[in-house]
Amino acid sequence: MESELVSLEVDGNVGTLTVDRPEALNALNVETLEAMGQAVTEAQDAGVRALVVTGAGEDAFIAGADIKYMKDLGTEAAQEWGALGHAVADSLAEFPGVTIAAVNGFAFGGGCEMAIACDLRIASESAVIGNTEIDLGIIPGWGATQRLPRLVGDETARRMIYLGQRLDAERAREVGLVGEVVPDDELDARATELAEEVASKPAFALQTAKQSIAQGYEASQNAGLDYEKRAFASLFGTPDQREGMAAFVEDREPEFE
Repeated sequence: MESELVSLEVDGNVGTLTVDRPEALNALNVETLEAMGQAVTEAQDAGVRALVVTGAGEDAFIAGADIKYMKDLGTEAAQEWGALGHAVADSLAEFPGVTIAAVNGFAFGGGCEMAIACDLRIASESAVIGNTEIDLGIIPGWGATQRLPRLVGDETARRMIYLGQRLDAERAREVGLVGEVVPDDELDARATELAEEVASKPAFALQTAKQSIAQGYEASQNAGLDYEKRAFASLFGTPDQREGMAAFVEDREPEFE
């Protein structure tokens, strides 16, 4: 893709999307959001099974939305701005493969929302994460009021949103906001390692698992369980199911497509 604001690198089944505005702490403006959305689409078209999302430089993952842009928006323009941010976050949440946020440095406001839209999160030791919109006189507008409580629980989410709390990496891991914390200089390597491990799994089963988990959040538990029953059965007879179970019975490593 052609953009000075966002880069996409694809290596086999693994992609890395990097927001590249280090001079602005990778803050998201209209052009950057549009470039992110394009990169996600291109990663999908390239058949990427695991997509790492990160920020350029050492100081920030995504420090948030561009406040200089937002400060003079009226209601109609703010609706369009919110819809654009939601579209990009949704594209990460609905990506057919697994999305992994490699959180380096600051991840505030919209940056936190992009991270929690991903399937998995890894943080560097120096990372600081929070939904800090309350101190700007607004609320999260790209999904945090819905995704954050599901991820960290109601009480923690309310404290983060009501108080604008900023969590260091270890506290973020303790509350379940990130899955693991690694030294700063190991973040990229660990994210790639995890992406490669995920990408080695059977693609259709991974996609079905992701859809089933999402269904559980979008419907009642009984409806989610019914969906899981159907999704589970649908995988039988697929090449990956046949290979995975044959390899187990034959005591060998599977060779998935």
